Amino acid sequence: MSTTRVLEAADLEDALDVLDRDPVANAFVAARVQVAGLDPWRLGGEMWGWYDDAGLLEALCYAGANLVPVCAGPEAVRAFADRARRQGRRCSSIVGPVEPTSELWSLLEPGWGPAREIRACQPLMTATEPCADILPDPRVRRVRRDEIELLMPACVAMFTEEVGVSPMSGDGGLLYRARVAELVTGGRAFARFEDGRVVFKAEIGAVTDRACQIQGVWVAPDRRGQGLSETGMAAVVQYALQEVAPVVSLYVNDFNRPARAAYHRVGFREVGAFMSVLF
Repeated sequence: MSTTRVLEAADLEDALDVLDRDPVANAFVAARVQVAGLDPWRLGGEMWGWYDDAGLLEALCYAGANLVPVCAGPEAVRAFADRARRQGRRCSSIVGPVEPTSELWSLLEPGWGPAREIRACQPLMTATEPCADILPDPRVRRVRRDEIELLMPACVAMFTEEVGVSPMSGDGGLLYRARVAELVTGGRAFARFEDGRVVFKAEIGAVTDRACQIQGVWVAPDRRGQGLSETGMAAVVQYALQEVAPVVSLYVNDFNRPARAAYHRVGFREVGAFMSVLF
């Protein structure tokens, strides 16, 4: 008989085996688990596991600020939806591969809806070698700790533009500022500065030994259309492939055609699609 339960420390090896089935799509959750294990306090949420009739762990669902199904087939999705309904909505979004995320939302929508926004198709893209046709921008570099305050306005602008709400609301931006500081301190925030302001930025968010995920790509509005996203991304991708992981990934909204075209020119190829439900 299949069952679902909250995973514990003793389940770590089995959970990592599930995450390793698709290291690109699962990079976000895998990165958190590799750093924090399965302790809910360190992980920032619970990890639910779905076991098949033979008692084997076959699927996961990260239940924190995001609800993220991992390697979940239809039966696992239904089990995760049942648990999520009983618990009540605690997340700000549901995100993951299109098929399980769409099914999960269809089961949760009657009780959790309406969503603030649904992004039904976000192409998942990967690059495995530096771009041969676009030279990396030599002025894109790691952001220093003493430059966090210079970086913050660009980060807030990117988040607000992308998500539709400001990260400074609620707690005054304390958690968001801490996350930006963490990325800068870890050497995973990159930017091009001109006259004391950021005109291009991107971060390497999730990192595992198999793959990493670029996030927060942003170009100052008055500098868009000038190729900064392409040369800037070429610089970040080159660094990521040389220093971080053998596969660099990102996902982008399907309606953002300029960004998709730029990523293609830098060497990214579409390998799947995500879906996001925003509350």
